[in-house]
Amino acid sequence: MALYVDGFVIPVPRKNINAYRRLATKAGKVWREHGALDYKECVGDDLNVKIGLPFPKGIAAKAGETIVFSWITYKSKAHRDKVNAKVMKDPRIAAMCDKDKSVPFDCARMLYGGFKVMVSA
Repeated sequence: MALYVDGFVIPVPRKNINAYRRLATKAGKVWREHGALDYKECVGDDLNVKIGLPFPKGIAAKAGETIVFSWITYKSKAHRDKVNAKVMKDPRIAAMCDKDKSVPFDCARMLYGGFKVMVSA
């Protein structure tokens, strides 16, 4: 099966990690209910690396922020498109994205992209 993944890198203020976890837990349930194969949200732990470009530097993390690295797995890009269409119509997601509520991170600084799985070991 040729899998497809949506990937995210998000700078999140450390003080908002618990709020982010609550939001992500709810969102993960919605994506899985609508057909996503897997949903992962990971908070930075070992980010002061000496090789490559560390995530905090690459995303220009500010003082007091950590990085959340996330992905959602689908059967294919077409499957992703169908699942996301359902998710975006789900009232639970609309409630989480309500502009009157405080989202625990700056959406404009989130990195996002869709990826064809090349190797799965």
